[in-house]
Amino acid sequence: MPNINVNGINLFYNDEGPKDAPVLVLSHSLFFDHKMFAHQIEHLSKTIRVVSYDDRDQGQSARSELKSVDMDTHTNDAIALIEELDLGPCFFAGNSMGGFIALRLAARRPDLLKGCIVLGSSGELEYKLADFSPLVEGLGAQGTEPFIDTLMYIMFSDDYLADASRASEREYWRDHMLKLGTDIARSADGVIHRTGILDELKGCKVPTLVLAGEQDHAYEVPLSENITKTVADGKMFVIPKAGHSVALEQPEIVNRYIVDFISAHSLY
Repeated sequence: MPNINVNGINLFYNDEGPKDAPVLVLSHSLFFDHKMFAHQIEHLSKTIRVVSYDDRDQGQSARSELKSVDMDTHTNDAIALIEELDLGPCFFAGNSMGGFIALRLAARRPDLLKGCIVLGSSGELEYKLADFSPLVEGLGAQGTEPFIDTLMYIMFSDDYLADASRASEREYWRDHMLKLGTDIARSADGVIHRTGILDELKGCKVPTLVLAGEQDHAYEVPLSENITKTVADGKMFVIPKAGHSVALEQPEIVNRYIVDFISAHSLY
């Protein structure tokens, strides 16, 4: 699998699907990597060029020396990735942290986007800072193991956690999170101390699809509604039985929304 050097850091990326098709770039959540979009890559790459990547300090991408990896840094990495691979204007979809990046791209570099897709995310300051700060401090001191049940609860819906048919997939991600080192706290710190983006998004004309998990334990549905109300061309849908990891938990529903959205905006 290829790597690309952007802003002095090597990012891992995956590029699948027809090269002459509309381009969809996928940006993952904190604690995950590009594989959280495995269902999207498999299904959508039949007719869409799907580029997924691992953010710096996560997955197979290189580690940086930053004490806190903020959203502006991640956004600048995404801009450089799109430009270096000549992907723009493209569709950009992000779950949670990836959604923070997607919204910043829409606000600051609309020339690079045909559409913005936001899943389980927020355009606002972290409203659970008092809850999440001790967790991030603990991750930096002890790693993920003492907090794994809390992380699983934050990242997934009650229905997903109780679904016996998803046990193997669930254990894969539990094991993935258990293997994360203490350096994941640097990315987590950037997530919870992010700035708000709604003011920059006022009147943004980039078509925006917002998908909210009905059972999101991190960012509740009204935060998604606020994004839709702020941009000029936004639509929001609530995904039943989905939690924070919307694309992973309800892939078939999410895939349908993404295909319809890309089809509606590919000619513009």
